[in-house]
Amino acid sequence: MYLNCHTYYSLRFGTFSEKELLRLAQENHLGQLVLTDINNTSACLNFVREAPKYGIRPILGIDFRNGADPCFVGIAKNNAGYQELNAFLSDCLHNDLEVPQQAPNFKNAFVVYPFEKVLLTEKHEFSDHEFIGISFKDLRRLPFSRVKNYTDRLVVQQPVTFRNKRDFNAHRLLRAIDNNVLLSKLDETEVANEGERMYSVEYLAKAFAEHPHILENTARLLNQCSIQFDFSKKRKPQNLDYYTGSKKEDEALLEKLCHEGLPRRYKKASKEVKKRLSKELDLIKKMGFVSYFLINWDIVSEAKKRGFYYVGRGSGANSIVAYLLYITDVDPIDLDLYFERFINLYRANPPDFDIDFSWRDREAMTQYIFDRFENVALVGTYVTFKRKAVIRELGKVFGLPKDEIDALSTGNYVTSRLDSLAILVLEYGKLIEGMPNYVSVHASGILISENPLQHFSATFMPPKGFATVHFDMVIAEDVGLFKFDILAQRGLGKIKDTIAIVAQNQPEKATFDIHDVSAFYKDPTINNLIKTAQCMGCFYVESPAMRMLLKKLEVDNYLGLVAASSIIRPGVSKSGMMREYILRHRNPGRTEERAHSVMLDIMPETYGVMVYQEDVIKVAHYFADLDLGEADVLRRGMSGKFRSREEFEKVKDKFRSNCLKKGIPRKTVDEVWEQVASFAGYAFAKGHSASYAVESYQSLFLRAYFPLEYMVAVLNNGGGFYRPEFYVHDAQMLGATIHPPCINQSHIANVIYGTHIYLGMMYLRELEDRVMQRIVKERGANGKFTSLENFVDRVIISIEQISILIRIDAFRFTGTNRHELLWKAHLMISKTKRIDHPKLFPPKRSKFNIPKLNTTYLENAFEQWELLGFPLFNHFELLQEAPKSKNGQRDLERYQNKRIDIYGYLITVKNTTTHKGDGMHFATLLDQYGEVFDTVLFPPVAAKYRFRGKGIYRFYGKVVSEFGFLSIEVIKMRKEDYIEDPRYADMKTSRKLSKFNAQSK
Repeated sequence: MYLNCHTYYSLRFGTFSEKELLRLAQENHLGQLVLTDINNTSACLNFVREAPKYGIRPILGIDFRNGADPCFVGIAKNNAGYQELNAFLSDCLHNDLEVPQQAPNFKNAFVVYPFEKVLLTEKHEFSDHEFIGISFKDLRRLPFSRVKNYTDRLVVQQPVTFRNKRDFNAHRLLRAIDNNVLLSKLDETEVANEGERMYSVEYLAKAFAEHPHILENTARLLNQCSIQFDFSKKRKPQNLDYYTGSKKEDEALLEKLCHEGLPRRYKKASKEVKKRLSKELDLIKKMGFVSYFLINWDIVSEAKKRGFYYVGRGSGANSIVAYLLYITDVDPIDLDLYFERFINLYRANPPDFDIDFSWRDREAMTQYIFDRFENVALVGTYVTFKRKAVIRELGKVFGLPKDEIDALSTGNYVTSRLDSLAILVLEYGKLIEGMPNYVSVHASGILISENPLQHFSATFMPPKGFATVHFDMVIAEDVGLFKFDILAQRGLGKIKDTIAIVAQNQPEKATFDIHDVSAFYKDPTINNLIKTAQCMGCFYVESPAMRMLLKKLEVDNYLGLVAASSIIRPGVSKSGMMREYILRHRNPGRTEERAHSVMLDIMPETYGVMVYQEDVIKVAHYFADLDLGEADVLRRGMSGKFRSREEFEKVKDKFRSNCLKKGIPRKTVDEVWEQVASFAGYAFAKGHSASYAVESYQSLFLRAYFPLEYMVAVLNNGGGFYRPEFYVHDAQMLGATIHPPCINQSHIANVIYGTHIYLGMMYLRELEDRVMQRIVKERGANGKFTSLENFVDRVIISIEQISILIRIDAFRFTGTNRHELLWKAHLMISKTKRIDHPKLFPPKRSKFNIPKLNTTYLENAFEQWELLGFPLFNHFELLQEAPKSKNGQRDLERYQNKRIDIYGYLITVKNTTTHKGDGMHFATLLDQYGEVFDTVLFPPVAAKYRFRGKGIYRFYGKVVSEFGFLSIEVIKMRKEDYIEDPRYADMKTSRKLSKFNAQSK
């Protein structure tokens, strides 16, 4: 009898989940009800999936509103009606249209107009599919209204939004957040009636006892509605059925492509290769995944045509078919990749293919997919209210001062001293926390379906302009929609750009094949970079944590790097197995002592330690005797929503019971389970790690043989793990001469001539894009600028903008002091707006007598710091007091197990906590000689000393070695002061002035 039920996917309006709605219906003895969230269909599929568990027959609809103002409720008679409603809502959302007061003439959906709306709009005529909704509160007015005469059109429309008073209070807060107003200023028209609750069928019958025809009409309407979606294990995939148009043609094309790829990938295909190919093709056909593979092949083929670099990874990299189709570059035979992680008869979903493109190319490839296929949309995701954000929002709603809001959100308060409003903020914050705030876009997922996506949900249009469904990837898989992952990363842009830069800067050396990675694996120069962790700017191997791991593992080969790429993931490291892996790697005898014999048999190459995602499947299958389907449930269940599902709980219990039945000691079972539970959702498939390692080797090759060109490409692609200044520093260490922006040599991005790198104008924070473009365009059309006057004559620019260029010394080719140039610029450039038109004659310039001015080395450093964000001079030369120690990274070995006094410029800090929750810090720094060293501040020291932003710190601590990796356990530290900025300080008092003046002459 309930035609208008809301969940918290009625965003910033509803107050509980679709499961809680079903539980509520069950408690009130309902057999059916309609889910009608406000302008949203996020909960619909899961509502249908979950309803049978509660004995509820699900019906779907949409509550169409303009803001909080209800227009009408649409209720789907069937799946076609649901699609109609979704298509109508999608049109409104895509085009930012208001919902009309009169509903469209739906062919397979009912429309219910609220009683109040019928009166306001003076609607008198109703079609067969249109009804008037009467709620409890309307019953008092019904006898005195003209609406009572529409006896066959009246139905029960008792909205369900709350369960209790607490829900209503949360709703009011959500409405205040949505309207960005104080709770006391919230307009009542924005708030639902407190009576929008669910009552038992008996209570409903009693309330409408005087109007039995209303109950009869409602029952008749509900009985005409039926929604069907298949969520069973044997469900039919909902992706595009056929790539070519028929099953037979698809299968023939896939086989043809594989046999064309065989001689290109293998000079001589072995029996093992042919057997693996045959096995995969049979399974792909049986599982109905042929079109899925062909679509991925289509995408990468188009990328190759356009000259776009890409990397295929994910569990699909375990597939020889993917290798032959060039979806991935990982040879599963060579790496002995586990076939069952890729695909098996027990799994309903196809393998994951994550295809990475350069960040510049991804949007073009997404557009291609939308143009190439008919039914396409991006996958949605839910951005939920997080604790700190909730407290900030509620703090504003209750009108708390900013300092109180800051204290509450950071946890910096004593509960006993909080006032009643602050306590309310914390109390209701817990209630709202975790609720969906808005629907967003999945990082990479694209759906390509056989049916229009509106068959499953409405779609909305994010700023990028690609239609996006209302549901997430978990529900998509449940209903048989499997996403295609199209991702963006900067590493591929770096590789592509480096090759172009080498062709320009060293054309005689641009003869290498970047895809010939097998040669890179054997290159001692590249492998030595990995072993010594000289990987700045290289994909996935440049972070401090990875640098530390590479040194501890002494990685100097491809397979070692494949393992390291997965070991670094949170699951392995947090389970304690990273340390165990290192111990067994460095001490083979430990493996025999510590590894369980079954675990060692399953994973001999990783010393019996789970490293890859497929290890979970192997352990579950061979150690716990689960079938491959159950094993895959276990793997999937280790992360996200799937963990709480019944099927996961059943498999988890079976894992333990099977092991105990086999006589495995409970302690061993618990240890193995802890490994599985702690890491499976946060590890890579081996093929995925291998794909990462391929790209790492490509990056490392370029860094090894074209280091300066590579660093320019790194900078032009937005850097990486570190700030741009450290890539500039690394280029200097590699032999580059770094120049600040120059109007005659620089472009918008960085550029290299020989070994000279000119920083791009893009680093000048306040310089406008249009000014940069004008400079480059004018110089390209009419040649270099010959003087400041020549520049002013040729480029339209304001005094503020040219001042930035002068201050960074972009006119240094003139040989004129910066201060003199600034004087000239102010005298030449009028405050009035200049008109851009061709000049028949060059303007005459007055000659000004300008006093002789000087610029110091020190002023240049501070100008660069202000304009670029970092100086091109040594930071240590800017200290107020010269370092009292000359120690650097090169001295750590001789100070091992001793105490050291050392200075370092802060690169990055990782703040973390111990298992007890105590804070500690890992920091990476540059020493006085430009080399990197690492420090750790354990909780007692971290509680006493804090890093206070960028700058130079002096440390006193003990040099320790862990598996050969040297770091400093800090005992005490302090931040060193820089000299005063000479542009604003009294120059006579600067003790370093004479030194810097001497250097500037």
